[in-house]
This record gives sequence, C-alpha cells and structure tokens, in this order.
Amino acid sequence: MHPILRIVGIGCVFVMMTVAWFVLGGIMVERTNSQQNKLRGQVSDLWGSPQVQQAPEFTFHWQTERTDVSTEKVDGVEKVVHRMVTVPHKASKDPNSTKVKVGMVLDQRLKGLMWYSLYDVDFAGQWTYTHEGKHSGELDLSFAFPNAQGLYDNFQFVVNGQERADSLKPENGKVSLRMPVAPGDEVTLEVRYSSRGMDEWRYSPSRGVANLEDFELAMTTDFDRIDFPAYTMSPSERTQRPEGGWSLAWRFEQVVTGHGVGMVTPQQLQPGEMASSLSFSAPISLAFFFVVLFILGTIKGIDLHPINYFLLGGAFFAFHLLFSYSVDHLQVVPAFALSSLVSVVLVISYLRLVVSARFAFVEAGLAQLIYLIGFSLAHFWDGFTGLTVTVLSIITLFVVMQLTGRIKWSEAMKRKGPNKPEPPAPVTAVRAGQFEIPSSGE
Repeated sequence: MHPILRIVGIGCVFVMMTVAWFVLGGIMVERTNSQQNKLRGQVSDLWGSPQVQQAPEFTFHWQTERTDVSTEKVDGVEKVVHRMVTVPHKASKDPNSTKVKVGMVLDQRLKGLMWYSLYDVDFAGQWTYTHEGKHSGELDLSFAFPNAQGLYDNFQFVVNGQERADSLKPENGKVSLRMPVAPGDEVTLEVRYSSRGMDEWRYSPSRGVANLEDFELAMTTDFDRIDFPAYTMSPSERTQRPEGGWSLAWRFEQVVTGHGVGMVTPQQLQPGEMASSLSFSAPISLAFFFVVLFILGTIKGIDLHPINYFLLGGAFFAFHLLFSYSVDHLQVVPAFALSSLVSVVLVISYLRLVVSARFAFVEAGLAQLIYLIGFSLAHFWDGFTGLTVTVLSIITLFVVMQLTGRIKWSEAMKRKGPNKPEPPAPVTAVRAGQFEIPSSGE
C-alpha cells in the first residue's frame, strides 16, 4: 500500500475514533447531569444540606416615658394638655464572649455516578451577655437552626444553667425565649445538638459586620484533607491528631469582621466527570500512539494496514467504554484497573499475531502504558493534568526526533514497486559418459 494512502487511511481511522469518543463523552455528561439533578435532592432530603449556623441574636427591649404636650379645644377654649407616653425601644446586642465546639465526622456516599461528601456534626456553643445599660427590660434570646427542615438530635437550650428546650416551640426554623434583665445582670446561653450536612459547614457570628469579643471556636475533624470556604477566617492554630484528622482553633480577643468560620469536607473523584474527561482527552493519547507505531513501522519495515490501526483504536476505545459503564458499579480505582487490563490485553494479543510477540510486548505495550494508562492517570492528579500531559508530549517529541533524525523521508515515502522474478538460468549441455544432455536452446 502506498505510504500516502496508508497515512490517509490512518487519519480516517483517527477521525472516526475521535467522533466515537466525543459521543461517549457527551453521553456521560448527560448521564452525570441527569443523576446529579435527580439524586442530589434525594440525598439532601435524607441526609441534609450545607449548613450555616448563625450566632444567636440578643435583642434588648425596654420602655421609657416622656411627656407629650398637645393643644386641645375644650368648650371653644384652647388648652395645653400634658400626657405621659410610654415609648418602646429595642436594640441588638453582641455577646460579650463566644465559646463554640464543633466535631465533624466524614461519611461519603456513592449514588450512581456521583459521590456525595456527607458529614455528622456535633455542635456546642456558649454565649455570655452582660447587661451594661442603665435601663431594666427584657432580653430576647433567638436561636436559628441551620436548616428549617434539618434533623437536630439531643437539642439542648440552657439559660443560666436551666434547661428550657422542653418549653420552646420552634417557629420559622428558630426558637426564642424572652427573659427580664436588670443593669449588671449576666445571661449565659448554651446550645447543643447533633446534626447532619453535606459538603461544608459554617458558623456566622452575625448577619453583617460584628464586633467579636473573647471569641473562641474549636473544631475537630476525622479527615486529613481540609479546606476553608470562601469569605471565612483561617484558624489561629492547627494540630494534627494522632488518630487522624485535625484540631483547629479560632481565637480572637477583639475583632470587627463580617467573615465567619467554616470547613469544606473532602471531595471524592466524581466517576461521571472522570469518565467524560477521559473520553474527551482520549484522541490525544491515540494520536501519540498512532504516531509512535507509524514511526516504528517505518524504521523496522513493519507493514501495518489502516484496518490494523482501526482495530487498535477499538482496543483503546474499549478502555473508555468499559470504564464509563463500570465506574457506577465499582470504585474508581478498580474500574480503572479493570479497563486498563482489558485494553492492554486486546492490543498485545492482537499485535502478537500481526507482527511479533516482542513487538507486541515491548514497543507497542510500552507505548500503550505511556499514552493510554499514563495519560489517563494524569486525570487523577487534580491541578497537574495539563502539566503531566505536556511533559509526556515533550518527551515523546524528543524520542521521535532522535529515532527519525537519520531517516530520508523523501526516500522512505516513495512507493516501492513489486520485485520482478529473475529469469531462469540457461541449462547447458552436460556430457555424462556416452550420453549427452542437450541444453534448452538446442
């Protein structure tokens, strides 16, 4: 087959495989989005949503009296009337101290093609308010739950050492208690509960900018990979726990801020996103594999037909197809290992028959390990995928340039005609005793 026609045929095979991979990638994106929209709501209803715990609100209510002067007509005579009027007042108050303890336990769940980063949280908070005003009145203590539809086990609402949770009725996702206070009184509120959430947990000291005094929040996790949500403060201290996880602390004597404190739970590799990403990047790995095979074939005089390339491309496609439809039944790593093994066996067992066992196991096998398995493994290193592929591409370019530096491509690409058989040698006369064998020309 003419080398130019072979290149055109290989190019057609590459285009067909690229179309197949883009179709597979699109199907995986659609499956992932469909399952995410369907299952996330179910998981949220069953387990919980991202939680934002607001600090309790302290609202002081008091009354003052003032004299209201007005003019009235009595029997046609205007008179000045003085009345005492009671004026209600209220003001939001910041706590004088905040002590919060949070324990987070990770519980990741796989449903379909999506991993959900769920967690159990134990919350315990203590807030102290000292009434420094000159008026007596009533203090309204209001505590809002992170989610009005959430589950809060072992809920406690303790005011000045007295449990009041049994007498409170939640309304609009919060509980409230009003109590009298006089100048100099100190009020201590303690709240505890256990709950469940998803993805991240936050504590917000206020709904806006607040003046935090004597603030301390201590958090423990049972997971090592930690991150903090946007617009939250970094911890003042962090210590790795011997049993795994971290002990974190946020401590401030006095700070004015609108930022809160939070934790983002670790995220697993999403199988659906991984499968679609592998499919969309697969043409790059196949292109390198085809180039290496073509160069090796030119150097070693191996005649691989475009049909051979088509079947090899199918073996590459089998990796992504098997991974895409096994990853929602197996863990990502076992599904990847199984798909890799199947594809490698297909390529090596085929080229063993087409070329030779040595070529199949050494040249082709090594190329497949680099350009299929290696390129695919790069997707597991979040943030380094592009760099890994770039480095492998540069190394490949260097090796190919070294191997082909002495090839005369103008001669290598010329068509070689079929070898013509040499004419048979003439038979000469041979005398053997009294007999004579005539030559063919006689």
